[in-house]
Formats: sequence, C-alpha cells, structure tokens
Amino acid sequence: MTDAIPSVSSANTLSGARLNSPARVLIASLVGTTIEFFDFYVYATAAVLVFPALFFPNSDPTTALLASFATFSIAFFARPLGAVVFGHFGDRIGRKTTLVAALLTMGISTVVIGLLPTYETIGVFAPLMLALCRFGQGFGLGGEWGGAVLLATENAPEGKRSWYGMFPQLGAPVGLFLSSGVFWVLLHFMSQEALLSWGWRVPFIASIALIAIGLWVRLSITETPDFQKAIDKHERVAVPVAELFRKHKRSMFLGTFVALATFVLFYIGSAYLLSYNVKVLKIPFVDALEIQLLGSVVFGIFIPIVAKVAERFGRREVLIVTTVLIGLFSFLLPGLMTGTEADIVIFVVLAMALMGMTYGLIGTALAAPFPTQVRYTGSSITFNLAGIFGASLAPYIATWLQANYGMVYVGYYLGLSALITLICILLSGKDEV
Repeated sequence: MTDAIPSVSSANTLSGARLNSPARVLIASLVGTTIEFFDFYVYATAAVLVFPALFFPNSDPTTALLASFATFSIAFFARPLGAVVFGHFGDRIGRKTTLVAALLTMGISTVVIGLLPTYETIGVFAPLMLALCRFGQGFGLGGEWGGAVLLATENAPEGKRSWYGMFPQLGAPVGLFLSSGVFWVLLHFMSQEALLSWGWRVPFIASIALIAIGLWVRLSITETPDFQKAIDKHERVAVPVAELFRKHKRSMFLGTFVALATFVLFYIGSAYLLSYNVKVLKIPFVDALEIQLLGSVVFGIFIPIVAKVAERFGRREVLIVTTVLIGLFSFLLPGLMTGTEADIVIFVVLAMALMGMTYGLIGTALAAPFPTQVRYTGSSITFNLAGIFGASLAPYIATWLQANYGMVYVGYYLGLSALITLICILLSGKDEV
C-alpha cells in the first residue's frame, strides 16, 4: 500500500544525527498520550459524577448534567486552536520542544481544576473558571496528539508505520483505564460525602506525578529524522497553516470526516454511556465504572491487533471494513442499551472492540497525506476538527436524543456518522488514508 510518510531510512545518512532507539520512541509517544488522555478522561468522569452537584447545583439533575457536558465539550473547540498554534511551532522549530510545551499546558490546566473553589464558595465564577481550565486542557491536547503520532511514524522503519503509529493511540485506552480506575478506588475507600467534599480533587492534583514522568521521557528523545531532514534541506514553510489551506484543503476536509465515526462511537461508549448507566438505568456508579474499565481493556487489546492486520491488508481496506461494522452495530445499539446490565456489557465489548479497530489506524491515516513541513499542523487540525464534529457534542446530543426521542435515535446518530465516514474513506485515495 502506498504511504505518503517518508521512512526513517531516508534520513539515516544525516551527518551527526543521532537516531532515537525504537524503545525510546515508542515509550515517549505512549507515555505522553497516556498522560494527556488520563487528564482528559478524568474530567469526563468527574463531569458525570461530581461536577453537576459542585458547579451547577441550582439546576434540576438533567439540566445540571447537560451543563456539565457543555463544559466538557469546550475542550473540543479549543483543540483545533491548539493544533494551529502548537502545529505551527512543531513544523517550524521541531516535534520534541513542541510536545514538551503541549504536555505542560495540558498538565497545568488539569492540576488547577483540582484546586478550584466550587459554586458554594464563589458562585457563578466557579463554572466559569472550570470552563477556562477545560479550554486549557483542550488547547494542550490539540498540540499533543499530532506530535506524538509523528514522533512514532517519522521514526518508523519501512513497512512498520501502522505498527509504530498505534503506540500513541494506545494512550487513549490506557488513560481511560487509569482515570476510571482512580475514581473506582476512591469510591471504594471513601464515602460519597468525602468524595464530593475533597476526594474528587485527588486525580487532578495527582497528575503532577504523571506530568513529571512525561517530561523526563520527552526530554530524553532527539528530533525525528524526517524533520531534521526538512531542516537540512531548508524545506520548512513560514506559516504552515496558510500552506495547508492553499494546497491541502481536500486532505483536511476528508481527514476530518474519515475520523467522524471514531469519535462518535467512542464518546457514546464512554462519557455518555457512563451517565446513562448511572442516571437512567440507576446502575451503581462503582459498577458503571467497572463496565468502563472492561471497555478500556477491550479497546486497548484491539489496537495492536488491527495494526498488524493493516500491515498485511492495508489501512484503507481495514478502515472500510471497520466503518461498515460500526454502521451495522448502530442497529444493535438501541436493543443493547435498553436491555439488562448484561446487555450493557455486551454493548461495551462490541463498541470498544470496534473502537480499537478504527482508532488504532486513524493516527497514521490522518498523517499520511501531508508532507513533512506541514504534517504536524495538518494531522493535528484534521484530528481535532473531527473532535468538534464527532466528539464535542456527542454526549450532549445522545443525552438529548434519548430523553426526547428514545434510544433508537442514538443508534441513528451513530449510523449516520458511520455512513459519512465511509463515503469520505471511499473518496480518499490510497495515499490519503
């Protein structure tokens, strides 16, 4: 299969360039995205568990949950801005330095959330400050993901780009597992009153330790061979985002909607499902977290599996099959979601297996059509625009559809997303996914 990302072998002749070892590259890309997604998903869990009561206490339960999900969505609108800003520096001064800055931005925002006063203390300023911190989380993640994918794929040997590209993608299920696991532990060792009083702050403040680990790993790597080659050949452009809109609009548009179903599926199967289990099905929160922990394990298992399959049969072909399966799964969604707790478990296993199959490839696929000098900006913008259309409002839309029209319309929502994604994959050439 044709791949637009140059291989590391093309840069091996750089004079004096020290190549990163495969282990260092893969650990740095995985550790960084794990920390970023841990921070991101801790917020999603708290948005269901504690934020409605602590930051929106004067609303009825459904309105408070929707308001909490609205602050959750702010990060997705911040992510493209982060993609532009960090992408600019990632394509101008290098992947390594930019990744460190993105990690710090995300990390500081997360820690500050754990220190915020609640509505009871400062009134309306509390949700406003929460929204500002959530914006900071999204801004940082907007610059993190693209750089982590490039750190892996731009160091990949020929024929191993799908395999290398899946390592930063593993950060999502690992981060989800850790964030859910932290709240699961808290609920087992403290009362509901203690959790609402101070316990919810622990995961946010404790992320300081993860940030320190991430910085240590990131600072130990050197620049990617592809970017070093672009420096040596004077191929960098002055304003990468302007270059993208001049020459790569089609790739950005198609890439955005190639990732649409990935985002809708994930946030229906995680943030929305968690709230639905707790608020509608009245499943105890500890049990609901255990279901989410199971989903994160299945999610993580299928990422390396699909990477190996794609190396044999091609990313585009595997993405087409996976998207068709997501569309078929949308017809099962209403029955499983309105069934027993055992049906919910089946739903999670199927949804997260499909999620691993699509998410494991989407990083490499979105980076493929862009040349080195704009690849950080291009892959980051397409991924994060997909986050706006597919993820930012997914929990909100699914909650609203279920409350007003029933669960069958949540299935229609996922099915329509899969159809749009399938069309865009089919419109993309072999060198564009």
